[in-house]
Amino acid sequence: MLDIKKLKFDEKGLIPAVVVDSVTKKVLTLAYMNEESLKITMEKKMTCFWSRSRNELWLKGETSGNYQHVVSITADCDYDALVVEVEKDGPACHLGEDSCFHNRLFTNEEKKEFSLDGLLSLLKGRKETLPEGSYTTYLFQKGIDKILKKVGEENTEVIIAAKADDKKETIYEIADLAYHVMVLMVEMGISLEDIHAELASRHVIDHKVKQEKMTK
Repeated sequence: MLDIKKLKFDEKGLIPAVVVDSVTKKVLTLAYMNEESLKITMEKKMTCFWSRSRNELWLKGETSGNYQHVVSITADCDYDALVVEVEKDGPACHLGEDSCFHNRLFTNEEKKEFSLDGLLSLLKGRKETLPEGSYTTYLFQKGIDKILKKVGEENTEVIIAAKADDKKETIYEIADLAYHVMVLMVEMGISLEDIHAELASRHVIDHKVKQEKMTK
């Protein structure tokens, strides 16, 4: 573990902290810490910053309830910047946005990477705007029964392809199933973080069961 004394705070006693969602890896905000706020962050396991505008300590979520629970803190190679991975209770931005970085300036469409988080955001946009000619729009307009019917159909297609030992077709059908499940998630207001938290809780339980078996 790195000694906090090795960190290089600037002339004002501050160090920049890039806060990242531990699940989606999305950059949530850029804030600043001094030695005291960093120690509080590590002790409470919740982000605490130094507010340069108010000139005081700032425990994120203290007034909004949008706490950020720290998973890890990593310093860069020069020891003058931090990356803080967190699990968040709500929006990181004071404007109610998921991330403070939501004003896109430029996107190179040729290099744009696919992500589940990006797909979920796209589906949410479809639900809000309902553009004509979109299959996703069609599903949202038809409602939960139609969405569930498609999830069931795609699940069956996965089983048929896997039973035939057709790997390529199984991959194709799993992708179809994943898409329709994510449409269902948007319809029901379920986030990737919700699924991550559920799987993580099962991992802990499974780990405990394995330990119990090993001690018997």
